[in-house]
Amino acid sequence: MADRYQQFASSRVGRQLVRRLGLPNPVPLRRYRPGDPLVAGPVLVAGGGRVADAVLGVLKSAQVDAKTTVDEGTRYGALVFDATSITDSSGLRSLYDFFHPVARRLVTCGRVIVIGTPPEDCTDIREATAQRALEGFVRTVGKEFRRGATAQLVYVSAGAEGGIESTVRFLLSAKSAYVSGQVVRIGPAEVTTPADWAHPLAGRVALVTGASRGIGEAIAEVLARDGAHVVCLDIPAQGQDLSAVANRIGGSTVQLDITAEDAPGKLGEYLKERHGGVDVVVHNAGITRDKTLAKMSEQQWDSVLNVNLSAQERINDVLLGAEVLRPGGRLIGVSSIAGIAGNMGQANYATSKAGVIGMVRSLAPTLAARGGTINAVAPGFIETRMTAVVPLFVREAGRRMNSMAQGGLPVDVAETIAWFANPGSTGVNGNVVRVCGQSLLGA
Repeated sequence: MADRYQQFASSRVGRQLVRRLGLPNPVPLRRYRPGDPLVAGPVLVAGGGRVADAVLGVLKSAQVDAKTTVDEGTRYGALVFDATSITDSSGLRSLYDFFHPVARRLVTCGRVIVIGTPPEDCTDIREATAQRALEGFVRTVGKEFRRGATAQLVYVSAGAEGGIESTVRFLLSAKSAYVSGQVVRIGPAEVTTPADWAHPLAGRVALVTGASRGIGEAIAEVLARDGAHVVCLDIPAQGQDLSAVANRIGGSTVQLDITAEDAPGKLGEYLKERHGGVDVVVHNAGITRDKTLAKMSEQQWDSVLNVNLSAQERINDVLLGAEVLRPGGRLIGVSSIAGIAGNMGQANYATSKAGVIGMVRSLAPTLAARGGTINAVAPGFIETRMTAVVPLFVREAGRRMNSMAQGGLPVDVAETIAWFANPGSTGVNGNVVRVCGQSLLGA
């Protein structure tokens, strides 16, 4: 659905009114198009910690113009600060010293990345305190810099410096247009560098549930763009739409109700017989049955928990127990900011989506032992057919109550999932990343 307010705010008259009245100003976001440069301008790198050299190596590999000193008058596509050398609160002054002079030199839709050490890895209390302080700084920058800019904090464990490329590329690129104010953790892992960064999933098989429309359709399209053969799954009632998606991307289809008792076994057999297993599984299928708890029926509670959480657990049991998921495989869940902040009239939905987060946290060590990962996205307000029928004022609140002052698109969720699926992202495990434009809900 078109965002008419954003269209008005982008017009000449609209820009004047927005500025004069202090209204939300949703800048059109730069989104990925094949062939575009990774980042829209030079990248300024500073900080001198243990990760800076690895960042410079990534930029060189990606043929990005990297700067280590400030050039007078230069506007930067991104600002990257390695804060791993900060060992106490007095060292936090270096954040001000770096960002203050160049804050206004970031281009529209620019990128800010701060790199730190996970506080839980720090043996010194003062160092752990200072590293945790980085979260408040980054989230504030994400709200202050505006004009479509994003800001992220990447905690890199010692020994994981060589596994940052996939994450740095994603966060610098237009693929992360609606991801801001997030904390990503990268741990030590054996990372496979894609032979072709434009098609990192070449030769891999990906399963996407709920793939017939909306976010699921976008996920299927992006994974196929990145080279995967995508198995598109949905209920039989969505068969026609499902086939249209699969035909368009050169994938295949499975019509299956994932809540059926025999569904996990059937799905496992299909993936093994037809494809020899699966490399990427995206648990996207989900439903809503909204009512306040006092008015909610047992069926409304049970159906949402079954589709959104319990069915995924049963499928995971087969994927892992029967070795359907290949070594180095990826499990990716779709949670929601409702699972983080809760939401009026969605006790069932919020419970199920919080459960997805719990599943990610609890299964991460199991996947790591297999050389794989499990992560989840938590979308905020995304422009879909479902949100198009939300009452006007509720819809407008959802769009404007974030740092971008606009709703996201299904492709924003899909791009984040593709980053998790990338073979270069093996160190990214147990993360839940919000795709919400830095929503005020649950912030």
